[in-house]
Amino acid sequence: MVLLGRQTELVRHRGPGRRAFWGLTGAAVALAATVSALAVGAYGERPPWGTDIAYEAGYLQGNRVRHHDMTGERVRDLLDGGCARREAAGLGGRKATHDPAAWVAGCLDGAAGRPSRHQGLAY
Repeated sequence: MVLLGRQTELVRHRGPGRRAFWGLTGAAVALAATVSALAVGAYGERPPWGTDIAYEAGYLQGNRVRHHDMTGERVRDLLDGGCARREAAGLGGRKATHDPAAWVAGCLDGAAGRPSRHQGLAY
């Protein structure tokens, strides 16, 4: 590119001073740490969406049993209280501990062949 008679000038744009930059950075880190501490204090080790996780884990468990049961005996057992017995025995796994009732509801829906609560929905 030829510039006819024009000089190109480099213009220096100054950013914030060091003191302001590090002050804002420190404030942002403090804010992030405070929000994280509040979230951990409110939920502990359970994630805020733990109910959805528990339901989907139960749904997958019931759905797997339904698909692999050739005689239908295990599905009848699940629908007659087997899901609750499995959860009480600890067979629901770690995800069931987030919300045991949601895990049982998901297991019953999966065993009965009903669609998942969130299937096809944007949530």
